[in-house]
Amino acid sequence: MDENQPRTTTLPQREPTLRVVAMPSDCSYTGDVFGGWVMAQVDIAGSIPALHRARGRVATVAVNSFIFKQPLFMGDVVSFYTHIVKVGRTSITVNVEVYSQRDPAKPVCVKVTEATLTYVAVGEDRKPRVVPPVE
Repeated sequence: MDENQPRTTTLPQREPTLRVVAMPSDCSYTGDVFGGWVMAQVDIAGSIPALHRARGRVATVAVNSFIFKQPLFMGDVVSFYTHIVKVGRTSITVNVEVYSQRDPAKPVCVKVTEATLTYVAVGEDRKPRVVPPVE
């Protein structure tokens, strides 16, 4: 395998939390997806299991880690897979893995990003509240 080529993989055998296509407005003039766009999508994907577990509003309080492994390109189908790694009294920590599928003529799938974010459950007053127990 050419060391300049990304390591190909397959998508996890479960439904993604979020799937989007990188569009021209998400990219630089050379067709590379902006890192900030990826970060925003990771935050959206991570918040979904957090708000379901919190049974209500959550706010991002920390980006514990964020690693860009491979670039994303315009037209890539980007899939975000999430799982909760920790639930505290008011917080929920979520791991997000991001995969890109590209080149339909010769399909390639690569893992492009890994991140861990922490959310806090908040009430209508936007102050921290206790995460309800699992029913």
